[in-house]
Amino acid sequence: MKPGARAYTIMVQRDGALESRTFRIPVWVARAGAVGGGAAVLLLALLLAFYGPIARAAARVPGLQRDVARLRADNAKIVTLSAAVDSLEQRYAQVRKMIGADIVPDPLRHAATLPVAPAIRATPRSATRRFGADSLPPHYWPLDDTGFLTRGQVSDTARDEAHPGIDIAVPTGSVVRAAGGGTVAQTGQDPEYGWFVLLQHVDGYQSMYGHLSRRLVAKGDTVAAGQVIGLSGNTGRSTAPHLHFEIRRQGTSLDPLTMVKEGRQ
Repeated sequence: MKPGARAYTIMVQRDGALESRTFRIPVWVARAGAVGGGAAVLLLALLLAFYGPIARAAARVPGLQRDVARLRADNAKIVTLSAAVDSLEQRYAQVRKMIGADIVPDPLRHAATLPVAPAIRATPRSATRRFGADSLPPHYWPLDDTGFLTRGQVSDTARDEAHPGIDIAVPTGSVVRAAGGGTVAQTGQDPEYGWFVLLQHVDGYQSMYGHLSRRLVAKGDTVAAGQVIGLSGNTGRSTAPHLHFEIRRQGTSLDPLTMVKEGRQ
């Protein structure tokens, strides 16, 4: 050290010792140490300032991973449900195609206070008449369309509830025609059949048309085979629009599918 250079003197005296040790630290060394220490402290503070958010973010990673796993599981469930819904829609479309018509009630016909005219299909003059001018037992299909048979005749009450006729799914307001010529024996409303028309034919035959939305004939009227006697509906004990068609002879119910020979497609 140069003579006269400024320095800090540090004396160290040990307990019980007679001699002491003296250390001289140049001022520039002390200043350099102070600056270095301050820089170290500042660097440590910066590290803590930057490391804190990183540490907190790292602590949240397990929770985020659990959330991501839960979202992936929920997404898989949504995909499964979506596939199930698509399958149900396809099956519904297939059923509607099998039925051949939309059996949901027409809001216009359902809410109208005045009769709504049904659709009329024109046929050329050269076309063969579907209904003949005869007095045979009822053997014509009572609808312009085949419809969809939802329930057949059931006579074995031990196995199922008796069902003396057939149910044909058709849209509300479909034209219902007389299955044969005769007279209107009865018309009215019944808890089971809803609005109905009962026709009397030759040889003790009768035909019943139930769950109608409108009746277009009255008791005592004479009707020809194929004459429009009403419009189909969903009245009485019914869960969907359809026509209940029944044929009887001398009070005994007959299977209409064995009787009807004309008009079924």
